[in-house]
Amino acid sequence: MAAKRVESWTGVIDFAGVMLVVLGAFNFIEGLVVLLQEDRITVTPARFVVLDTTTWGWSLLIFGALMVTVGAGLLTHRGWARIVAMIAVGLHAIGQVLSLGALPVWSLLMLALDVVVLFALTVRWSGIRENLEPYGSAQSRLS
Repeated sequence: MAAKRVESWTGVIDFAGVMLVVLGAFNFIEGLVVLLQEDRITVTPARFVVLDTTTWGWSLLIFGALMVTVGAGLLTHRGWARIVAMIAVGLHAIGQVLSLGALPVWSLLMLALDVVVLFALTVRWSGIRENLEPYGSAQSRLS
């Protein structure tokens, strides 16, 4: 029964990895559209809190690539990916709050997904850590 529970939480981490890849792809594509076809953007730059559209496009592009990379790290069950993913999702949530005035519906949807991914990354991590490490924990290798 305990093994089945651990497997289900491992699936939640895989879900977080897939969601990070999807969110990163959305951000990357959105960044490309903002940079390459600025006439297709329907928001006014004055409604952004901090950024102009060029800076917004570059930040989306770079951050999208980072999120895809971190999501791939989570899917391969790397321990470093969990910490980096929590930081990246937290920064993504802050960015969505900053663009809330310009894109309210999209920002709220992204914030909701960020909360779900943060939940998947933080809940029950200690119980599945050994199953996620490819060579087991240091304790199990010593014994």
